[in-house]
Amino acid sequence: MFGTNSFFNQLEIISSVYHNQWDAVENKSTVLIYGGGALVAVWLSSILVSAINSVPLLPKILELVGLGYSGWFVYRYLLFKSSRKELATDIEGLKKKITGTE
Repeated sequence: MFGTNSFFNQLEIISSVYHNQWDAVENKSTVLIYGGGALVAVWLSSILVSAINSVPLLPKILELVGLGYSGWFVYRYLLFKSSRKELATDIEGLKKKITGTE
């Protein structure tokens, strides 16, 4: 049913797609710098989260803050029909701002 040939064919197709995309990039060094910076940022944020998690009461306090904010968000934006419409218009405005169609 699933042969190794189909797996290797798919792997070859995926590899050729990525290879073609990489060849189309003009500033390869910039892409590598941004990619390396993203990896360093993820690594540093992982260290920060584990450091915060090791403080005894802080994770529970942050959990309560998140729970309180979630409750406020539900009350403010999701509970009533008029506020749901307001949230929808805010989201649409943000989409237009991001895509530049505004």
